[in-house]
Amino acid sequence: MTRWPFTALVAGLLFTPHLTVPAHAQPAPAQPHAQAAQPAGTMLLTVFFKHDQSKNLNEINEQLFRNGYYDKFPPDGVEVLSWYVVMGIGQIVTLRFPAERLREINVALEQTAWGPYRTEFYPTYDYKQAAEQQRQTMRARKR
Repeated sequence: MTRWPFTALVAGLLFTPHLTVPAHAQPAPAQPHAQAAQPAGTMLLTVFFKHDQSKNLNEINEQLFRNGYYDKFPPDGVEVLSWYVVMGIGQIVTLRFPAERLREINVALEQTAWGPYRTEFYPTYDYKQAAEQQRQTMRARKR
């Protein structure tokens, strides 16, 4: 026996406006691709600064100073969304900026951070709202 006719009947009943529960009693529908508002033409980039563990902190900071890191990173107009120290790794920075400035940020890091740090770059997007919606939907789901 096929379940298709039964599934179609249930779906039809659920989506018929006069048979559904009023909107105020229903949870907001999950939007799997929802994300926080992001200005058009901007992007997020997460940069891992992995410490050169052959150097102590004073040596790292001195080399960063000589390289002009503190003057060039982040470039003016680039928004720092987060900047964390992760013990055993180094620092993790998430930036927001106009996409056309990606090369400028890359060059600033190549000129100033390489040496004291090994860097890794990850294009990033804000998933918090979508994750919360997905979690709420999945927790409400019947097993």
